[in-house]
Amino acid sequence: MRWGPRRPGLGAGANEHHFRGDRSWILLFTMAQRTGLEDPERYLFVDRAVIYNPATQADWTAKKLVWIPSERHGFEAASIKEERGDEVMVELAENGKKAMVNKDDIQKMNPPKFSKVEDMAELTCLNEASVLHNLKDRYYSGLIYTYSGLFCVVINPYKNLPIYSENIIEMYRGKKRHEMPPHIYAISESAYRCMLQDREDQSILCTGESGAGKTENTKKVIQYLAHVASSHKGRKDHNIPGELERQLLQANPILESFGNAKTVKNDNSSRFGKFIRINFDVTGYIVGANIETYLLEKSRAVRQAKDERTFHIFYQLLSGAGEHLKSDLLLEGFNNYRFLSNGYIPIPGQQDKDNFQETMEAMHIMGFSHEEILSMLKVVSSVLQFGNISFKKERNTDQASMPENTVAQKLCHLLGMNVMEFTRAILTPRIKVGRDYVQKAQTKEQADFAVEALAKATYERLFRWLVHRINKALDRTKRQGASFIGILDIAGFEIFELNSFEQLCINYTNEKLQQLFNHTMFILEQEEYQREGIEWNFIDFGLDLQPCIDLIERPANPPGVLALLDEECWFPKATDKTFVEKLVQEQGSHSKFQKPRQLKDKADFCIIHYAGKVDYKADEWLMKNMDPLNDNVATLLHQSSDRFVAELWKDVDRIVGLDQVTGMTETAFGSAYKTKKGMFRTVGQLYKESLTKLMATLRNTNPNFVRCIIPNHEKRAGKLDPHLVLDQLRCNGVLEGIRICRQGFPNRIVFQEFRQRYEILTPNAIPKGFMDGKQACERMIRALELDPNLYRIGQSKIFFRAGVLAHLEEERDLKITDIIIFFQAVCRGYLARKAFAKKQQQLSALKVLQRNCAAYLKLRHWQWWRVFTKVKPLLQVTRQEEELQAKDEELLKVKEKQTKVEGELEEMERKHQQLLEEKNILAEQLQAETELFAEAEEMRARLAAKKQELEEILHDLESRVEEEEERNQILQNEKKKMQAHIQDLEEQLDEEEGARQKLQLEKVTAEAKIKKMEEEILLLEDQNSKFIKEKKLMEDRIAECSSQLAEEEEKAKNLAKIRNKQEVMISDLEERLKKEEKTRQELEKAKRKLDGETTDLQDQIAELQAQIDELKIQVAKKEEELQGALARGDDETLHKNNALKVVRELQAQLAELQEDFESEKASRNKAEKQKRDLSEELEALKTELEDTLDTTAAQQELRTKREQEVAELKKALEEETKNHEAQIQDMRQRHATALEELSEQLEQAKRFKANLEKNKQGLETDNKELACEVKVLQQVKAESEHKRKKLDAQVQELHAKVSEGDRLRVELAEKANKLQNELDNVSTLLEEAEKKGIKFAKDAAGLESQLQDTQELLQEETRQKLNLSSRIRQLEEEKNSLQEQQEEEEEARKNLEKQVLALQAQLTDTKKKVDDDLGTIESLEEAKKKLLKDVEALSQRLEEKALAYDKLEKTKNRLQQELDDLLVDLDHQRQIVSNLEKKQKKFDQLLAEEKNISARYAEERDRAEAEAREKETKALSLARALEEALEAKEESERQNKQLRADMEDLMSSKDDVGKNVHELEKSKRALEQQVEEMRTQLEELEDELQATEDAKLRLEVNMQAMKAQFERDLQARDEQNEEKKRLLVKQVRELEAELEDERKQRALAVASKKKMEIDLKDLEAQIEAANKARDEVIKQLRKLQAQMKDYQRELEEARASRDEIFAQSKESEKKLKSLEAEILQLQEELASSERARRHAEQERDELADEIANSASGKSALLDEKRRLEARIAQLEEELEEEQSNMELLNDRFRKTTLQVDTLNAELAAERSAAQKSDNARQQLERQNKELKAKLQELEGAVKSKFKATISALEAKIGQLEEQLEQEAKERAAANKLVRRTEKKLKEIFMQVEDERRHADQYKEQMEKANARMKQLKRQLEEAEEEATRANASRRKLQRELDDATEANEGLSREVSTLKNRLRRGGPISFSASRSGRRQLHIEGASLELSDDDTESKTSDVNETQPPQSE
Repeated sequence: MRWGPRRPGLGAGANEHHFRGDRSWILLFTMAQRTGLEDPERYLFVDRAVIYNPATQADWTAKKLVWIPSERHGFEAASIKEERGDEVMVELAENGKKAMVNKDDIQKMNPPKFSKVEDMAELTCLNEASVLHNLKDRYYSGLIYTYSGLFCVVINPYKNLPIYSENIIEMYRGKKRHEMPPHIYAISESAYRCMLQDREDQSILCTGESGAGKTENTKKVIQYLAHVASSHKGRKDHNIPGELERQLLQANPILESFGNAKTVKNDNSSRFGKFIRINFDVTGYIVGANIETYLLEKSRAVRQAKDERTFHIFYQLLSGAGEHLKSDLLLEGFNNYRFLSNGYIPIPGQQDKDNFQETMEAMHIMGFSHEEILSMLKVVSSVLQFGNISFKKERNTDQASMPENTVAQKLCHLLGMNVMEFTRAILTPRIKVGRDYVQKAQTKEQADFAVEALAKATYERLFRWLVHRINKALDRTKRQGASFIGILDIAGFEIFELNSFEQLCINYTNEKLQQLFNHTMFILEQEEYQREGIEWNFIDFGLDLQPCIDLIERPANPPGVLALLDEECWFPKATDKTFVEKLVQEQGSHSKFQKPRQLKDKADFCIIHYAGKVDYKADEWLMKNMDPLNDNVATLLHQSSDRFVAELWKDVDRIVGLDQVTGMTETAFGSAYKTKKGMFRTVGQLYKESLTKLMATLRNTNPNFVRCIIPNHEKRAGKLDPHLVLDQLRCNGVLEGIRICRQGFPNRIVFQEFRQRYEILTPNAIPKGFMDGKQACERMIRALELDPNLYRIGQSKIFFRAGVLAHLEEERDLKITDIIIFFQAVCRGYLARKAFAKKQQQLSALKVLQRNCAAYLKLRHWQWWRVFTKVKPLLQVTRQEEELQAKDEELLKVKEKQTKVEGELEEMERKHQQLLEEKNILAEQLQAETELFAEAEEMRARLAAKKQELEEILHDLESRVEEEEERNQILQNEKKKMQAHIQDLEEQLDEEEGARQKLQLEKVTAEAKIKKMEEEILLLEDQNSKFIKEKKLMEDRIAECSSQLAEEEEKAKNLAKIRNKQEVMISDLEERLKKEEKTRQELEKAKRKLDGETTDLQDQIAELQAQIDELKIQVAKKEEELQGALARGDDETLHKNNALKVVRELQAQLAELQEDFESEKASRNKAEKQKRDLSEELEALKTELEDTLDTTAAQQELRTKREQEVAELKKALEEETKNHEAQIQDMRQRHATALEELSEQLEQAKRFKANLEKNKQGLETDNKELACEVKVLQQVKAESEHKRKKLDAQVQELHAKVSEGDRLRVELAEKANKLQNELDNVSTLLEEAEKKGIKFAKDAAGLESQLQDTQELLQEETRQKLNLSSRIRQLEEEKNSLQEQQEEEEEARKNLEKQVLALQAQLTDTKKKVDDDLGTIESLEEAKKKLLKDVEALSQRLEEKALAYDKLEKTKNRLQQELDDLLVDLDHQRQIVSNLEKKQKKFDQLLAEEKNISARYAEERDRAEAEAREKETKALSLARALEEALEAKEESERQNKQLRADMEDLMSSKDDVGKNVHELEKSKRALEQQVEEMRTQLEELEDELQATEDAKLRLEVNMQAMKAQFERDLQARDEQNEEKKRLLVKQVRELEAELEDERKQRALAVASKKKMEIDLKDLEAQIEAANKARDEVIKQLRKLQAQMKDYQRELEEARASRDEIFAQSKESEKKLKSLEAEILQLQEELASSERARRHAEQERDELADEIANSASGKSALLDEKRRLEARIAQLEEELEEEQSNMELLNDRFRKTTLQVDTLNAELAAERSAAQKSDNARQQLERQNKELKAKLQELEGAVKSKFKATISALEAKIGQLEEQLEQEAKERAAANKLVRRTEKKLKEIFMQVEDERRHADQYKEQMEKANARMKQLKRQLEEAEEEATRANASRRKLQRELDDATEANEGLSREVSTLKNRLRRGGPISFSASRSGRRQLHIEGASLELSDDDTESKTSDVNETQPPQSE
């Protein structure tokens, strides 16, 4: 990731506790960058070793460090030295300087434990300095993300960090927020998980300054969600995202190029806010997205500040467009455009040309059409052209003129306007004055302003259209998802020196967002405190911001800033100054509003926001709010010939015109106000609406807050400006959040952690044993004596106010230092004492040593001392004394123990007495307490009841209060709604007045249109007659078709069996058809609803139909081209697949060769190892032979034998090595040749692949172009269909007369459906055939792999030489299989010949069909060419197969010869194996016997030892039990004595204690019982003791017997072992000889194996040839399948066109019917009206005659009068009947029944009505004629289409039937092949398993034999070593015996001389020889001889004395 400039990045840092200068950090950064440490964990996890450093902790406690303000660093660390009133003397930690600081400016420092804390809400000292220091420390350590309560604070690193990879995404996936370090992914993950779990919509709000990294973090959120929640298509492979995710990620580059620009702060600054809404379904997959934008900075399109650029798209277009595009868009150089203020400014590290290509690619991915992209780029170019229009001021007047109109021409060309009209609209626009329009000349300034406004508006509309288009592409589902995650990327709070209307809107937005944050924080805090049960006065912090929001947005009483601004916009003479005056007047007293203090102030007013005071300058606010445009130009743009431009300007009636801005007169204002009210809306109103919608959306979501911070304005990594960061923290609301934290209890610790950390401060507060955590904490808090306001104890945590934990940390550190000092002192004292004691002991030991040495030196040469030392051990007297002393000492110890025990007993009795007394006292207390408790319980119950009653009353009162408040709120809301409703009604009244006038105009136009319609009806009637004629022709053709269909049905009978299988499919299709019919009916209903709509599109019908016809022709052409391209693509893919197959086969061959090579290597290594082992054995044998040369002649013979064997082995080894080397050389040669072939094939494949890729790219480009064209055509088609539907709605009633034709068509359609179903059946069968073919291919591949496995197994088995027989069988079977293959391929050849004949027959048939049907000539010619190609291919394959058969026959002969050789070898091998098996069986029997004997002895020995152990343990346990019983007996006797003494005392004190006699007697009885029980126990114990002693004696006797027997057994076993050793040695030698024979046989087997491998390779080559043939057959199949697909496509198209025609015909018929019905009604009404008119005229004439002849007589008049009255009554009845039939035409006719006088007037009305109806009838007849003509044309087109399609379908059906027959035959053959191969495979598998079993058995036997060999060798070696040892010991003993005999002889001599002298009575003297001998013995022994040694030596001497001494 790179943030900042286009993608600037993020800085690593170092780790420091106090703020230093920035220079050192920059150095550290450069070092880190050079070393290139890219470990992601370094940028995520904190190094805890540094934080928990005890040195830093000690430094903090010792110095009392605090924060003081600093101009350079923001805050610096210092230690307090002394306090002087309100000021404090501090010493700076950095340089040691001292300074005086005010107490209020000092801020506490957190302990080192809180250094680099991940969540700053956990800091105990919550202040600005601590927050800044924590952020700075983390930033310098490369940790850019930090939590601050609900916020995630991000600092832009300005360098790439490796923390956004897919590995990191996976690391955060599924983890909770507190489990991982801070990251934007953690926020995204928590939002995603909350959405899935809680089913609650989520939002992520990213705010910050420009360049802080909002957009980058938004991208990361989208990237994370796209990876984690990719749609179903992309789920198969996690690395490939779905199409929707791709489009979602590609929306960013498009929006960035059109909405981002380079500013001073940021190279890729978003100049608009956006809210991206990603929709998810129930399972959590992305189903769509939507983007809303806010506040686009459109003024940047017109002018830019110094060193800044306009939007990226302008530069991208100018540098990235090709020459052709430049000429189309009339583009020029950068410096030729006035709107590019600074010319071309490049962005470092970015290329506009490359970015243009990326943007275009992104648009293609989003589905933008080529026309749309071109239209957009035209608009972009036109925006630049607007700036180049120059105006001049005329000499005499202020009027503007355009001297040159070339730029205007370019502009009008791009936007599709007339140049003259455009110049007139710009220079002299028409303006409404009162009710009239006048042309007003514009000044130069006004014209410039109008051009700029138009450019800005055009660009803004383009941007809005672009966002709408992206949303259209992203919103796939056209419905709302289950839930969504919204990502808001909007500018943060902005405070400049002077702020304008844009800053007010941004700050207003941030106020609302901060209020949302405060409100959510309030809710979360409230939930936390309620959960923990803490009492706290809840404060809704969101209400703090309400006054400021009201000041901006309040509609009335008093109106806010935006409402006043809108109000001023309505007044023509209003200015910015009047607006400010009115604002000061209305809001001057508001707490958040301030007037400018001085007249010189540049600001007009000031608003106090949560982030600080902001000065606003109200320049051009009215213009910005109204955003006026030249409405003359706007209407021209709306009427543009370019559809895209006209669509952009479709809402032209909503804009603010020039007449609104000019403000000419009051009258003008009044009229404008009336007409324009409600027609347009201000920028402020629109923005406020969009913001309220956004806030409503956000309030319904669970918000997550991300605050982005810019560290410096230099875009440097590793530098952090403290003042800049602090300002942003204020503006971002981080410090506001901390202020809210300070109000409550921000520091929370779990009970266990608090107890563990701070228990050291209260050592005696908590008693020993278990205690609940809450109780323990309460006790600790009480012991700490904290103020109750500083803490609260919850259910699971303890809550502290800010700063309390820091104080506890200080106390803890002081306590720990004291403890450690004391501990160190104790340790040092202990060590010193220990050292002193050691010195003393050393001194006394030295004295003893000296004394002993001195005594020894005196006595060592004194002979009597030597005699004394020898004699003393022999004397038993000294020992008796020592034993007596030991016994005395034991006696004393026993006595001491006894006295101790007695003393302890007395103490215990005393304690027992005390405890009994205490027990009684406690029992009394307990009784009293229980009584008190009962009383208290009653009291508590009463109080609880009272409390409950009071609580119920309280709840009732609270509920009433809440209800009243709710009612009040509802009433207020209703009041507001009513007011709003009244205003809306007033506006609606005005609008309806205007609408009424419009409707009157529309009425006039509608009447004119009706006249036109009547004329058209007449035309339609003419057309109807034509249609009837065509209908008859159609009936004739249908009859022909039905006869053809009958023939087709006869053909279709053959396919009846297949159709039965596919009936299920047909039923599904019928259901679908029914559904489609239902949908069609619904659509028809919708069409009927639109009958009433009449539009003015009738003139365009003819043009549109012509366009449709042209488009259809184009579509058909394109489809043909597409089909051709697809066919080519299929061929190319087939070629590619073949090439890949070849490559894979070559790779497999290579792998096999490498495996062979490795196996050869392994065998060679094994041979070398064997050689080494044999040489070692040889050497060992040689040494043994040399040792035992002089022993026996048999050994010499063995040695000669072994030497011969060794020589033979050497020869064999040399032969083996030679063979190996020869084989390796062969292998290398083969390998080299194979590699060369492979490399050549690979190169060919690469070349072929390159060609294919080129062709593929070309085809892809063609395909894309075709797709674009198809899309355009589809859009045009959709539009034309829309228009056609409207027209059809008008002409529905004229198509009723085509119902009979429709019925026939329906019947045809049903028949066609049947045919189609049959075709579907055929296609399904073909698909099944394809699937089976693919299955066969897979099976073949599986068979090949299985074959390879079997070959490997065979190789292993040939190495072991034991399965040659099975191999031969296999080879025989393979030979048979090859013969069968040969036969099968001969059959296949015959089949192919048959196919060729069939194809030739097909060719003849097709020729006949060509003669019959001219329409299908081209398709048949193509089929003919294809068939010819197939025939050629088949002939080539036949030749190849013939060659393959020849090869197979040769290989068969060669294999037969090799088989014979192998059979001979096999017999030989079998003999050898049988001999070996016999020997092995003998050896196994011997070994088994040996094992059985040894196992028996081992079991016997184990049993004896176990019995001995058990008896010893029993004896010991019994002895212990005896001792315990004796002790118990003694204790019981003692107790008895004491009890007796107590009894005597009690008896003596009977007189004094008379009352307790009864109790004492009871106790006496109890004690006596106890005594008796004890006696019985004692007797039992004595019996047990006696029994144990007897058992012990028995055990000792048994043990001695067992030992003797064991020794005897051991001797016998040793003798047996020696005999077995000899036997084993013999066997080993025999086995070695056998091994050598085996090795020779092995060499022979290896040679035979190689031969077999060569044969196998040949067979494999043959199999490959067969496979190739099969592949070619598969290719043919695929071609046929491709043809089938083409036919299916054509069928589907025919179906679609037929359905459309049916639908059209049905609609036209319905319209005809309805029209006919209406015509009949009108005719009836006309006839009745004419009749009535005639009656009336006759009566009038009669009356006139009668009046003229009135003089004839009164009688006649009276009769006439009666007659007339009767006639009038009749006429009235007739009139009533007529009125019921024609209510619409005869409204006035009813009056005639009441007044006869009005008859004349009614007659006149009737005449006018009759004339109108005549006119209407004529028009309808004309329309009818026109419609009939159209119908005839349509029917002709339909008939021609039907003919072509039916003929094509018949031809295709014939071809498909023939193909089906061929495929059925091929399938049958393939099934046969498969069955045979399966049988063979099963047999092979069975053989392989048998051989595996044999091999495993032989392996196991070999391993056992080897193990036995090794064991025997080891035993031999051990036996030889033991023999050598025994010999050595024997020699030693011999020597010692000789010495002893010599010494004995000397002694005997001396004894004899002594005896002689004694007899003589001479002096005694020791001889020198004896003394010398004794000296030798002393030198050999140690200095201090023990008595035992001297004893043993004397005894040895006595034993060795001869019997002569007697």
